[in-house]
Amino acid sequence: MPRPQKARRICCYPDYWSFAPDQDTANDTVTLSLDEFETIRLIDYQSKTQEQCAQEMNVARTTVTAIYDTARKKLAQALVEGRRIVISGGNYTLDNTVSEEITRKGSTIMRIAVTYENGQIFQHFGRTEQFKLYDVADGKIIKEQVVGTNGAGHGALAGFLKSAEADVLICGGIGGGAQMAMQEAGITLYGGNSGSADEAVASFLAQTLVQNENPTCDHHGHEHGEGHACGDHGCGKH
Repeated sequence: MPRPQKARRICCYPDYWSFAPDQDTANDTVTLSLDEFETIRLIDYQSKTQEQCAQEMNVARTTVTAIYDTARKKLAQALVEGRRIVISGGNYTLDNTVSEEITRKGSTIMRIAVTYENGQIFQHFGRTEQFKLYDVADGKIIKEQVVGTNGAGHGALAGFLKSAEADVLICGGIGGGAQMAMQEAGITLYGGNSGSADEAVASFLAQTLVQNENPTCDHHGHEHGEGHACGDHGCGKH
């Protein structure tokens, strides 16, 4: 029986999740796993050695070499053959810590996170400085707390919510990249909301909160594309 693979440690979720030469002419799709993306980020973008990359990902250098070679071949295939690149999946763990004040929750507790500012739903996900967390059991709120975020940018904030064990996110505008991050993190999204955070959670519990199919982040008076970060990448390791 083969030994199970060791999970590869990644900094955080990326801000951009898909790339294409042209949305109408891309030939098929190449899927780059998040651990493959991490080797490209560390070695090619940050100019780290494979040994340094292995240390950051907490795996052997030979493992990094294999992952990196596969990632480079996929990127070459996408560039030469005009394929769309999608980042998704992989055998990884997030290197993302949250404040000690955020307690672990049991399997019977639902945790709802709301982008938060002065009692209201903050409208720009990628710039969120606070989330209000609501722990729910048997359809009732049993705990509430407001917490500061560890970074700015879709990827860092999505990683923060994953590490905080959020099950649901209620927010205002949120770009396509962040929506993909929520999907990867397994967090149910209710975007495009405004007004009181408490009232939105009450509506969710009453099953009357609507899931907006296109809760686009549209501040500054224009629509943003799928990769718009709505804030800087929050990895803190550039």
